[in-house]
Amino acid sequence: MAPYTAIFSLTLLLNAAATFRSSVYWKKTFTAGVSSVDAEGAEDKTALKSSDMEEQKSKHSALLRRYLAVYLLAAISDWLQGPYVYALYDSYGYPQHVIAILFVAGFGSSMIFGSFIGGLADSCGRRKFTVLYAVIYAGSCLTKHFKSFWFLMLGRILGGIATSLLFSVFDSWLIRSHNDAGVSSLISKSFSAAAYGNSVVAILAGLLANAASSGDMIPMFSTGTKEDALLWKGGYLNPFDIALFTLICCGLLASFLWEENYGVDKLEDSIEDTPRKSAPWYFAFTSAIRATTSSTEVLLCGLVCSLFEGSMYIFVFMWTPAMKDLTKMANPDFDGDLPFGLIFSTFMVCCMAGSSTFSVLIENGCKVEQIGLGIFCVAACAFGMMVISHSDVTTFLAFLLFEVCVGVYFPTMGTMKSIIVPENKRAAIYNLYRIPLNFIVLTSLLTDLSYGTSFFICTLMLATAAVLQWKLIKEQQSKLKSVPKVVDEEDGIVTPLLTSSNSGEQDDEKES
Repeated sequence: MAPYTAIFSLTLLLNAAATFRSSVYWKKTFTAGVSSVDAEGAEDKTALKSSDMEEQKSKHSALLRRYLAVYLLAAISDWLQGPYVYALYDSYGYPQHVIAILFVAGFGSSMIFGSFIGGLADSCGRRKFTVLYAVIYAGSCLTKHFKSFWFLMLGRILGGIATSLLFSVFDSWLIRSHNDAGVSSLISKSFSAAAYGNSVVAILAGLLANAASSGDMIPMFSTGTKEDALLWKGGYLNPFDIALFTLICCGLLASFLWEENYGVDKLEDSIEDTPRKSAPWYFAFTSAIRATTSSTEVLLCGLVCSLFEGSMYIFVFMWTPAMKDLTKMANPDFDGDLPFGLIFSTFMVCCMAGSSTFSVLIENGCKVEQIGLGIFCVAACAFGMMVISHSDVTTFLAFLLFEVCVGVYFPTMGTMKSIIVPENKRAAIYNLYRIPLNFIVLTSLLTDLSYGTSFFICTLMLATAAVLQWKLIKEQQSKLKSVPKVVDEEDGIVTPLLTSSNSGEQDDEKES
């Protein structure tokens, strides 16, 4: 069997090194006193810019603390539930094909309801829909206590809606708040911090849920046999109850810490009688489709998102049977009991290292589009290693390489989308991006493919994503050449007159 403990220790050291390299302590230790100014006028100008930067950093830190206080509670509530959904359904006695139906219902719900719920968040308020996320997901947790197929089905539908909100509304609120506070240049740092924090709470959630789920499930308010009991408590239900508590805290903190923001300025709504006031419920969805299909950049960005995240979900489904099979091949006496908690923790440590690596790359002047191209290529190579490898150790190392890519991917794509996607349709388009993703996941669930075939398909998907990312870079370069620019003679800064977000808002005005 692979030396999981030794590999985990090594990843911890690598993560510590990457985290230190991306921290302010590195700058204080290795770059203090390196730069100097000669002229007095240049020194005054540097001091002025330094003062502005300190003010921006202060605003950014305050905003980031408020965001993470809410987002990490939302994230930990999701991580607490994930590992125990299948185990709970199995403990209720449902056969595998019924459990598969419940899982398909969850992803189908996310695909259907997510197509328009993001547009409602843009127009009605993203803070309101963050609170709605907490309410809906809390309802999903409550349904888990019922040993009833239809209650559990309702829970999966609510969970699918909540997932759509989690992956769209939170990012949309963060980006708009950065713009309003005048710290949009620091958005990549926020996404990096959120990705790092997400990995930390994932590890904590795994440990907490593992400790809480010990013990047997007990029927409630039942005088008959256990088979007849409808309500249950304890055992695998405890992680869902902890998630319920964190969701309540998440909703309350969002209400008190976050200001409301919209996809359209409230002032604009008060001056103009926009069609959104009287538009049908599907207007935001159809408007998002038009905006996506009319912009090559927005379309390519959505395609690469779906291909990478689809590969990530397939990996989540397939890594367990792959490791079991390869370990059995290497060790015929293997009893099938892998250290899943240690493996999961190793994955999350690699994600943390990836988010720290992203910070280092950004600080060294790398563009997010180029970083994206790099991670798609590396991820495709990682899956290629999984396809050709027959060793459990080599395959596990390929898994870890992919997890590092995942850690780099989320802040990279968050920053890319903040630049490319029009602000007035942001949440709607983010959910539109999840439609092909959910289709990929549903196809994976409904087909009985081997892990080798699945990994080969992921290799092709990621190679395609790399090609599309290259086309996106070329499209941006071509568009940048054709856009008029303003030159700041004093600083020599070249600024385009039109951004992707602005063009999207102009298109929306034409639609109106």
